[in-house]
Amino acid sequence: MEQPYFHVSFRPNIKLISTVRKFTEEFYMRIIDDEETSMRVALATHELLENAVAYAIDGETGVRVELNDDELTVRTWNRTTPDRIAIIGQMIDELNRIADPEAHYQDMMNKTAYRTDGSGLGLARIRAEADMQLSYEIATDRVCIAARARVKHVKHVTQKETAP
Repeated sequence: MEQPYFHVSFRPNIKLISTVRKFTEEFYMRIIDDEETSMRVALATHELLENAVAYAIDGETGVRVELNDDELTVRTWNRTTPDRIAIIGQMIDELNRIADPEAHYQDMMNKTAYRTDGSGLGLARIRAEADMQLSYEIATDRVCIAARARVKHVKHVTQKETAP
């Protein structure tokens, strides 16, 4: 059985992020019989897209959210600068080594409370609040960031189902 997914590409536009987040949450509420998981996926989608849009250097940002068996993956991609790619890699590698993502996130919030530029909290928030694992792939100046989580209570959706 083919698993449900969606894929969206658009010009970087900060106003579209909340629209995609709402769609993601609604889409997965119909597939995952667990409101908390749907909200976690929506949070990760929002945070990843916010970063992708903010640091894109060309006219395209993309997101793909897919469910394979009991693993849900949110992927975003965009082209960005080499220095930004290096920072992303360092941040994700560090987050994956941290034993207590929630304590680390709290510590980061305290340290960045008075910053006027980007806080760098988005990826840490995904690890702590959405409880998702992070990874990344780099191809020249294109970066793809993925957030993954195990899910329970997947509904069996058929092609014949219609909207309520």
